[in-house]
Amino acid sequence: MEDGFVPVQLAALGAALGVAFTVAALILISFVAFITATEMPPLHQHEEEKFFLNARGQRETLPSIKDSPTKRLSVVVPSYNEETRLPVMMDEALGYLEERQKQDPTFTYEVIVVNDGSKDQTSKVALKYCQKYGSDKVRVITLVKNRGKGGAVKMGVFSSRGEKILMADADGATKFPDVEKLEKGLNDLQPWPDQMAIACGSRAHLQEESIAQRSYFRTLLMYGFHFLVWFLCVKGIRDTQCGFKLLTREAASRTFSSLHIERWAFDVELLYIAQFFKIPIAEIAVNWTEIEGSKLVPFWSWLQMGRDLLFIRLRYLTGAWRLEQTRKTN
Repeated sequence: MEDGFVPVQLAALGAALGVAFTVAALILISFVAFITATEMPPLHQHEEEKFFLNARGQRETLPSIKDSPTKRLSVVVPSYNEETRLPVMMDEALGYLEERQKQDPTFTYEVIVVNDGSKDQTSKVALKYCQKYGSDKVRVITLVKNRGKGGAVKMGVFSSRGEKILMADADGATKFPDVEKLEKGLNDLQPWPDQMAIACGSRAHLQEESIAQRSYFRTLLMYGFHFLVWFLCVKGIRDTQCGFKLLTREAASRTFSSLHIERWAFDVELLYIAQFFKIPIAEIAVNWTEIEGSKLVPFWSWLQMGRDLLFIRLRYLTGAWRLEQTRKTN
């Protein structure tokens, strides 16, 4: 009797120690997340980042998202070392936008290329489009140092003039005419509360095909990331990471004004903020093709994003980061 009792005691002790260790680890991680959290960062701009070069090479002051919109659509293109891939995307996007403007003269647009501290000729390549189409249609913002994709998009959004703002990756992986699908998805969400709504391009319908082409390890990482997104931050959106998103000006201002994450996981925090403020979100299937030259390093980038997801949840949970209940635009 006593001989059988000892293993039971040891098992109970082991279980108790395991629970205690897990709780201690969670408390430690929460503490680290809290003390390393930064306050809501103001939009810090170096002096050179407050201007853009027009087609004549002269400096002009960038506008602000707080100004009234003067364009129907702003396209923000974050770019880091994209001298090779950017021209293909720009040719397709500007070809579509120019043709649409010919068919509908009331349609106005701008494309904002944000050079995120590139070490190649990204700015030079983008400026050629500025010279060809004019600086009213194509603008290039050159950041002094690399901020990360989220930081680059944020800089572009805060300098935009559009009623609607489209995020589009420099690799051109999503077919640009699919912006019409996002516009329809956005319109289907009306009436928009406080003029705020978001339409997210989605590759979820391509998941089965992508699994067949991926290694078992990358597939495992993908499922793990999707689970963490669902469990910690965002419910109801199957693909948070597609770089093709359309926001009303008011939604862009509200969400990006509250954004902390500046690297790969910024999309998740953006949608977390949107869901907190009950901004309606549509997920729309888009045509997408994988393009070579991705800056995403599979294992380490997923690891960094996993850490960011955990910290996003813990920092909001512990009050290190706060969202105001009011819906007034900052």
